[in-house]
Amino acid sequence: MVDHNKFILRVTAGSSYDVSTHQEVKVNTSDAVNISSDDIDATIRVRVKNYRGLPKDSPSDAEYFSHPSHTRDLYSIDFSFKPKQTWSGDEIVFGNDFDHPIRDRLPPGFGYALKLVKWMIDPGLDGDPYADIPWLYGPLLSSVNILRIGDKDAPANDEEKIVEEGAEGEGEEIRQDKSIPENPSARMKHFLTESNRTDFEFEAGREYKCDFFNPYLDFNEFALKLPGFTLSIISSWDGQPLRYVLKRRYKDKDIKDSTLLFVVCFTLLPVDQ
Repeated sequence: MVDHNKFILRVTAGSSYDVSTHQEVKVNTSDAVNISSDDIDATIRVRVKNYRGLPKDSPSDAEYFSHPSHTRDLYSIDFSFKPKQTWSGDEIVFGNDFDHPIRDRLPPGFGYALKLVKWMIDPGLDGDPYADIPWLYGPLLSSVNILRIGDKDAPANDEEKIVEEGAEGEGEEIRQDKSIPENPSARMKHFLTESNRTDFEFEAGREYKCDFFNPYLDFNEFALKLPGFTLSIISSWDGQPLRYVLKRRYKDKDIKDSTLLFVVCFTLLPVDQ
């Protein structure tokens, strides 16, 4: 069995799949990666509990994990974004994809683990991990643990804060008008219904804050730890990074024709590299 202690993690983010164009994420710090493209302005922070990785001076933990809401969580992808055009709520997806097939590398028990993930974490998750270009995406509105709707054309605020479900300014009216539940779990369930997603708009110039986290993916041991079931990631690793992507999909086109908005890459590197 592969020893996870022989590897460290590097986290990068950018608006392209080309990692050479990415910025390195300073994990567990207040420093954010800022991304600006023709489609979006975004700010990204990543937190990993018991972090072992680059940059070498990265803190092993963040105050985030001491917050009462996050004492069990193992990582967080915290991001905010402002679209530069208005999109339907059903168009924006969040999830994972890969450049090359992984079907021959999937460990025993993967199918069962995926069913557990859909049941416990994200019922809206869809995709094809057995495809030549594997993907697993869920609607952003039902996938992120926390969603906060901000004001339109408000000045960007890069200050690090733990994002809480809710709204600011005009965003409160939007949540009320669209009957969006105040509770995060209820909001996620609300947006599992397609008509509720198509009735929502990500407006150009309005800020949306999100936090995606869970207590199941252990980046220290590179394993998925579900209740009563642990799936080693590193034992089946083929060298590809684990990518989290925000994308715009098109209703009448193949998912491969979707537009990448940003990507966060978790890349394993040998300790002695």
